[in-house]
Amino acid sequence: MQQIADWLKKLGLSKYTRHFVETGIGVAALPHLTDQDLKQIGVLLGHRRIMLAAISELASAAVPVTSQSAAPRAEPRDYAERRQLTVMFTDLVRLIALSNKLDPEDLRSVIGPYHKCVTKTVARFDGFVAKYMGDDVMVYFGYPTLRDAEPLQSASALRPAWSWSVTSAAPARPRNAES
Repeated sequence: MQQIADWLKKLGLSKYTRHFVETGIGVAALPHLTDQDLKQIGVLLGHRRIMLAAISELASAAVPVTSQSAAPRAEPRDYAERRQLTVMFTDLVRLIALSNKLDPEDLRSVIGPYHKCVTKTVARFDGFVAKYMGDDVMVYFGYPTLRDAEPLQSASALRPAWSWSVTSAAPARPRNAES
């Protein structure tokens, strides 16, 4: 995550580092971010435009976005291939009830650790986090590389997400509580 912190600092937007870290957005995810994604994690409109322009420059410069070794790219083919893709959606149980009790800032402190838990678990099972949508996470197994055990891997990846408890991570301060 140091790379994302450096990139944001270079843009003069280092105040968003925590937002990127909490939602699991690394340098490799930058080319896939949309204006809506940035808005969802709390980036102001003007700053979103600056970030999107910088991301566009990264892509057009064709400079490797990360120093980590990238997965081998497939050679272009002249034929189509049918592939199986397992898609998993996961979200927090009882979040709506919890959102009625907590301030949005405190609720973010619940969702951030949940996103981290799901992201780490999915990576362990060779999955790909496709999108964060509030407390929802959309995950692909079998993308970009197909493996035979994708359905089994996706089911295994769900276990830590199921055991992650909203109540254990919830801040103690209820909404509208005086300090």
